[in-house]
Amino acid sequence: MTEPSLGPSARLLELFDGHRLTPTQRRIAHALVRHAAEAPFLSSVEVAELAGVSQPSVTRFAVALGYDGYPALRRRLRELGGEPAPPETPTEAVRNEHQQAVLAEIAHLRRLAELLADPEPIVRAARLLAASRPLPVLGLRAASAQARGFAYFAAKVHPDIRLLDEGGTMLADRIEQAAAAGASALLCFALPRYPRELMDALTVARDCGLTVLTVADSAFAPVAKLSDLILPAEVGTGLVFDTACAPMVLGRVLLQTMCDELPGAEARLEAIEQSAAARGLFLE
Repeated sequence: MTEPSLGPSARLLELFDGHRLTPTQRRIAHALVRHAAEAPFLSSVEVAELAGVSQPSVTRFAVALGYDGYPALRRRLRELGGEPAPPETPTEAVRNEHQQAVLAEIAHLRRLAELLADPEPIVRAARLLAASRPLPVLGLRAASAQARGFAYFAAKVHPDIRLLDEGGTMLADRIEQAAAAGASALLCFALPRYPRELMDALTVARDCGLTVLTVADSAFAPVAKLSDLILPAEVGTGLVFDTACAPMVLGRVLLQTMCDELPGAEARLEAIEQSAAARGLFLE
């Protein structure tokens, strides 16, 4: 079987993986991943503008990756096979902000599809989550909707899902209780802005010996240092409030793969459907 061909976003993630980057350098890496097609053709000044940092920061970023400077990094980006972005057409230039936000989400989903060309991270995550009894699912503030949606469906196939979508002093207690009950992994949804108590909760999870798997908007998010496996999916920032189509889809992909790893998942789903039909739970 031939290895799947990785898209430009995935190749950049591989290039940056394993390097200890500062928050400013993570911003630069994130900007390059988001503009993977154009990245090999951008100057250091243009990269700095995209990331909202200084031009010297881009140079230091290249050095942190092991290159003599940004020109050497750009040569490497070109070797990875990036293609220039297609020119903007007049009709694209006049699209309103609502259309632009939707088109941005479509672009995020395309980049997610590129990353999913390599199924190994998803399969590895699904196996770890399927084996955890119970399975705590964590998501605070902006990420609570993602955690709740995942937990709702996961409870139909996993025997013990524990939703953790509220902060406060009891959050650490609930993580410790899940670990004491036999949990081996924790699934976290982390979206900006990242609550400080989320970092505290992940620290507790790590201290309890749980394997932390995180769906985040970037492989360089602050939660990366407390996660054993990061599954990146970008959020949209074109509206007043962020949009999170890609994280939601990634959560469903992860859940689908979990079903393949859970013995008896199909029987549980069938039993739920029979019960729902007997009670007339749904209109259709």
